[in-house]
Amino acid sequence: MAKKPQVTLHPTKNSMNENLRTSMVELLQKHLASSIDLAYSAKQAHWNVKGPNFMSVHLLFDQLHEEAEEYVDSIAERLTALGGQARGTVQAASQASLLEPYPLDLVDSMGHLKRLADNYATWGGALRDAIKEADEAGDDLTADLFTAVGRGIDKSLYFLESHFQHA
Repeated sequence: MAKKPQVTLHPTKNSMNENLRTSMVELLQKHLASSIDLAYSAKQAHWNVKGPNFMSVHLLFDQLHEEAEEYVDSIAERLTALGGQARGTVQAASQASLLEPYPLDLVDSMGHLKRLADNYATWGGALRDAIKEADEAGDDLTADLFTAVGRGIDKSLYFLESHFQHA
């Protein structure tokens, strides 16, 4: 089992107490890792998708990657605004992500759509928990960030699931 990295805070004039900032940095790190993982899962699908609906899903996967990159940046900036040091490398993300590893052998569009939907659903649930945790800790701004990201994740999940849901 990997050792949990020690949180070191940089000096800041942020008015939140150090214990709260430390706990929020730890929470944000988990979600930074997951957002990086999600962004590159979408890119993996974008690069490797095959099938009759290639162009539409190829473009969707690229759009999902770009949106996830915005989540990465927003989460990392909140984390560093609290005095944290973002652990944003692919190696760090792979150790801390809440998502299951994305299969490297998928090619058909339906397989990618369903697998990405699983990732979006998993992270969406974790974001709901993070909203509650930040809210209960008294960090409304971090809760608000997670709410905004969660709203986007739910919308993307809807776009993914619409490909395989039937009336």
